[in-house]
Amino acid sequence: MTLVDEVRASLATPAPAHLLAGDLVEATTGELRPAAVLVAITRRAEPGLLLTVRREHLRTHAGQIAFPGGRIDAEDADATAAALREAHEEIGLPPAQVELWGVADPYRTVTGYCVTPVLGQVAPDLPLTPHEHEVADWFEAPLAFVLDPANQRAVEAEFQGQMRTYYQIDWRGRRIWGATAAMLVNLTRRLGWS
Repeated sequence: MTLVDEVRASLATPAPAHLLAGDLVEATTGELRPAAVLVAITRRAEPGLLLTVRREHLRTHAGQIAFPGGRIDAEDADATAAALREAHEEIGLPPAQVELWGVADPYRTVTGYCVTPVLGQVAPDLPLTPHEHEVADWFEAPLAFVLDPANQRAVEAEFQGQMRTYYQIDWRGRRIWGATAAMLVNLTRRLGWS
């Protein structure tokens, strides 16, 4: 079974008990806003994962590496529709180019979102164009690398007066951390690798 087959099959299994629920879940108050991201895996012999670099001027998660995605709007039918819409807006990925697999486990962010990862596969080397006001850049990281528990490092830092543990994945000078890294850790755990 290939890595792509394993990832797709993992979506049909019950969620393991040791998934990460969210960032500082105990400190999150109020109703969470629904959001969705597209976890787009490229169709290659060595599959990759599409990631964006958010612009520095954005109100939340400025400059961070993230999956394409955002808030679920009233006109979106569901999380999948929102993830596809956002990926089209952010990097010009046509929704028809995504072979949808399903959704993974929601993740709560400290910024008040409940994010649903939507997984699918895309052709390699699509002519993607970052949205000039939202996305500074996009890149493809090797799927096997980002899902390898040896590359998922737990880091401690102080945040709003308390110690916080978050995950970080470093690849070629790129720092994938926070909610994006946590969703990858959860996918690794779904695969039973940690």
